[in-house]
Amino acid sequence: MALTPLTRVQQATVVALVETHRLEIVPADLARATSFLRQAQERLDQLPLLTSVTVRYGVAYDACHDTGEALLAAYGFRTTNGPGQHEALGRYLRAVFDKPPAEKAAREFDRLRRARNQDRYEAKPVGAAATEKAEQVARTLFDAALTRGLST
Repeated sequence: MALTPLTRVQQATVVALVETHRLEIVPADLARATSFLRQAQERLDQLPLLTSVTVRYGVAYDACHDTGEALLAAYGFRTTNGPGQHEALGRYLRAVFDKPPAEKAAREFDRLRRARNQDRYEAKPVGAAATEKAEQVARTLFDAALTRGLST
């Protein structure tokens, strides 16, 4: 696996996440990265088979999350324990994916996270349009991870 190195700006942004205790530095783990990326691929492959809008949304969100975890592992980071792990992952995605089309998808991840939380914790289900958007974001983030050198 030949990863695209982080630029100075990306590195500075990620270091800021470490300094604010949102991320921790750990040894890079390419096996873990590959495992997470395979999970993301499996979820993406299952999306066309699902009929429930809410279930599809959750699976698409999980594919986004798995892609982010793959990137964290590949570059030697992880989110810190405690509340806000998904939000920290979103910040990391925005730091790493700073060029279109992945940049927009990384920004969308936070919206997906908030909608997922409303569905899960406030019983406010997502609609078909939000589910389609989640699927597009998941595929864009996955493809961008492959472009950075991750592989399944």
